[in-house]
Amino acid sequence: MIGPPKLTRFERARIVGARSLQIAMGAPILVGTPEPSASPIDIAIQELDIGILPITIRRTLPDGTYQDIPLKWLLQA
Repeated sequence: MIGPPKLTRFERARIVGARSLQIAMGAPILVGTPEPSASPIDIAIQELDIGILPITIRRTLPDGTYQDIPLKWLLQA
């Protein structure tokens, strides 16, 4: 596996940012009904913590090789 066997803080920030933008633009929420005052960022963090997001992380090396790793694998570590 390329890189650490867990989700890095940079990958986590990228996932939360991308997912919160999707939620703000009207994408369906994948967790139970959140409280009415919950921000898209809070909802995205909750979805990530539960591990419900169907996302694959692509880790790339400087030589151009890459590895696609399912998010569920990185959250188990």
